[in-house]
Amino acid sequence: MQFPESWLRAFVDPQLTTDELSHALTMAGLEVESLRPAAPPTSKIVVGRVLEVVKHPDADKLNVCQVDAGTGAILNIVCGAPNVAPGIKVPVALVGAQLPPAEEGGAPFMIKLSKLRGVQSEGMLCSARELKLSEDHSGLMILPEDTPIGQDIRETLNLDDTVFEIKLTPNKADCLSVFGVARETAAITGSPLKPLAIEPVAVKLSERLPVKIAAPDLCGRFSGRVIRGVNARAKSPQWMVERLERSGQRSISALVDISNYVMLELGRPSHVFDLDKIHGGIEVRWGRRGESLKLLNGNTIELDEAVGVIADDRQVESLAGIMGGDSTAVTLDTTNVYLEAAFWWPDSIRGRARKYNFSTDAAHRFERGVDYETTVAHIERITRLILDICGGEAGPVDDQVVNLPQRKPVAMRVARAQRVIGVAIDADEMARIFTRLGLEYEFDGEIFAVTPPSYRFDIEIEEDLIEEVARIYGFEKIPARPPVAANAMRATNETRRSIHTLRHALAARDYAETINFSFVDESWERDFAGNETPVRVVNPIASQLSVMRTTLFGSLIEVLRHNLNRRADRVRVFEAGRVFLRDASVGASEMTVEGYAQPKRLGALAYGPAAEEQWGLSTRMVDFFDVKGDVEALFAPRSVRFVKAEHPALHPGRSARIELDGQVVGWIGELHPRWMQQYDLPHPPILFEVDAEALMGRALPAPTEVSKYPPVRRDIAVVVEQNVDVQALLDEMRKALDEDACKFVQRVALFDEFRAKSSTSGGMAAHEKSLAFRVTLQDTGGTLQDETVDLAVKALVDRLARVYGARLRG
Repeated sequence: MQFPESWLRAFVDPQLTTDELSHALTMAGLEVESLRPAAPPTSKIVVGRVLEVVKHPDADKLNVCQVDAGTGAILNIVCGAPNVAPGIKVPVALVGAQLPPAEEGGAPFMIKLSKLRGVQSEGMLCSARELKLSEDHSGLMILPEDTPIGQDIRETLNLDDTVFEIKLTPNKADCLSVFGVARETAAITGSPLKPLAIEPVAVKLSERLPVKIAAPDLCGRFSGRVIRGVNARAKSPQWMVERLERSGQRSISALVDISNYVMLELGRPSHVFDLDKIHGGIEVRWGRRGESLKLLNGNTIELDEAVGVIADDRQVESLAGIMGGDSTAVTLDTTNVYLEAAFWWPDSIRGRARKYNFSTDAAHRFERGVDYETTVAHIERITRLILDICGGEAGPVDDQVVNLPQRKPVAMRVARAQRVIGVAIDADEMARIFTRLGLEYEFDGEIFAVTPPSYRFDIEIEEDLIEEVARIYGFEKIPARPPVAANAMRATNETRRSIHTLRHALAARDYAETINFSFVDESWERDFAGNETPVRVVNPIASQLSVMRTTLFGSLIEVLRHNLNRRADRVRVFEAGRVFLRDASVGASEMTVEGYAQPKRLGALAYGPAAEEQWGLSTRMVDFFDVKGDVEALFAPRSVRFVKAEHPALHPGRSARIELDGQVVGWIGELHPRWMQQYDLPHPPILFEVDAEALMGRALPAPTEVSKYPPVRRDIAVVVEQNVDVQALLDEMRKALDEDACKFVQRVALFDEFRAKSSTSGGMAAHEKSLAFRVTLQDTGGTLQDETVDLAVKALVDRLARVYGARLRG
């Protein structure tokens, strides 16, 4: 919301400077985002009257003008503007004047005594564009006839004004007008408010347009009036154009300008229909499927039962509370109009404009709530402006009230307000604050019962009133006191790690954190999770973000593609985020939604070279085992199992599920070749995703004696069928550690695998493979003897032979 300071001070004029006023508004919740001058600096530009215009003797497109600029001498000025004519008053830049630069950041334009085609020019006649007041450069800026000659143009056009731009929170709909901001300013500063004196206009017609409100849940009040004999070609007055432009509105025509002006002035969106284009009466109702409407912006939209409309006997004429239709739009040829101002229920307007991918000032206000008590007064205000500017005769106001909000008193306990604010504001001060805000109340000594006015849709609960007291009292007056509480040492839960610890652990392993939306493209769920029935978002912010994710893989792949498009060759990223799963066992609570589980997961992706290019290592691409090592490091000191399995997102032969204590806690693998091709990836990334809850738990460390004696290492190579998993052999050998013969075995690790290239190679069949394990043994009580070591190795080999038919490789 933006407006000129002079307009605000026409309603309330506190004894504050511009900066002080800006600070006061910001501290009361109306954040002033920017202050900027209404016009750039200029000097020596005055009001002048053109006395005589003759053609330039040597240039067909130039005129030589005699101009009275109040300097005591008649100036000779050469001008090429097409609208220059004797008798008009225009801005005159005198010799030595400074005009705004032609381009932003450029040097100011200086007016010098010069000759144009041999004729001396003693200044310049200016257009609005040359003064940087608008983009209009079609001709000179013609000033009103009563403008004093010789007056500085900055005074004439109030160019030293300041434009306020305010960032309003959604609850402050009552401040979506200059008068609304003035009302707040009066409450904040205590300065008197000067409201408009709106008097009913003289009624000279008896005509009423028949109106039927068929949807009371859409429209609670509808006021209208017929005005005949208007001159739509009348020119909007300069003061109105000036205020509109400084409020961000372009002047269009007198009738449209008046409607826009009152919307900015009083917060009342209204609509002016061309009366002669309305067929019969009008009906306010919900739309019907199959109907369509061509809007003022040129778009044609399809209607349904969820949007409100204003229709006549033949067709739909307007989208209720949002935008008028093209068929009844006023033009410069309009002579008879129907003026409408209504109260539309916020719920009936909210979200409808966005449904059609556009927004309007009217919808922005109506969906937040517009005063329902002032429709008639605002009709009178608009009518007065139309009659004064465009002429005409007005009929009576037809005011239909069918369904207005019932404003029940809201209770606020004094003690509760003092406790929440943290300051002992007495009840008398609270009463003065409510009076300044225009809030009617009753007080019984402990509780205020405040009845919200018709323009305050944001006051519904006790906390709303406490907020009003706090902001008018002054946030700056609230002392910054540190909380007072007893200190107590709390035991650290050493068996759990926080999600932040896990994030730091991944960052330490060369992964960069990324944060993504929890709503994703529906195709990602289908491709990376095999999910054909995802949880849909009711009101997505974009069509491609329409479902809630059940895996982090899609988000990570999108981050990878974003980086590859910017010529990155090595990408290692992770995300700690929630996924959303249907789960009937989940009940509703403060932190949960019934029927949906929202577990947090940790996902990561590695792509490109395993290490940055350097002289000490040859370049190789990251592989499954690099990322597997990262996962094992995250779980350490606990051990996890990697079980060969298939996942929709992963390569069927290069993926595994991650198990901890027999429970599946995640997945790891190389991206499926199908998705590599579909998402245009040159090399396969390696991904993993694990439940954060499984990573958070950790076992307490247990002390063990450090042996003073050297370890003994034995290598064993066994031949087994190729379909036997290494993990199965390792699991079996771990079971053997419970046997007395293997009590000194500290570690068993695979270090080699061999597969025969032919049926006679290495004494192995084609369906067999050789696996080499290194067994580490150590005793804390003495040096191990060969017999003890051999017995342990034999026990391991015998167990593998008995369970999997393994034999020692010869």
